[in-house]
Amino acid sequence: MIAAARRQELIKEHRRSDGDTGSPEVQVAILTERIRELTEHLRSHKHDYASRRGLLLMVGKRGRLLKYLSATRRDVYQALIKRLGLRK
Repeated sequence: MIAAARRQELIKEHRRSDGDTGSPEVQVAILTERIRELTEHLRSHKHDYASRRGLLLMVGKRGRLLKYLSATRRDVYQALIKRLGLRK
């Protein structure tokens, strides 16, 4: 689980305007952070299949958001994947 302070930091870093917490950029940034944390957890807990399923759902959701962003705002998409260190 992401700490509240880290979540606020991510929102502030990726938001479009003040008060924006739900834009695709913010959602992808938060999902990426959660995916990284859960990946670390699964490295030491190999048989945690429930968490693995959650991880796969998050990866799928992030992929759909990135696909949407790629189709609608290509320049923002390119900047976001570069900033988050995602390869696409």
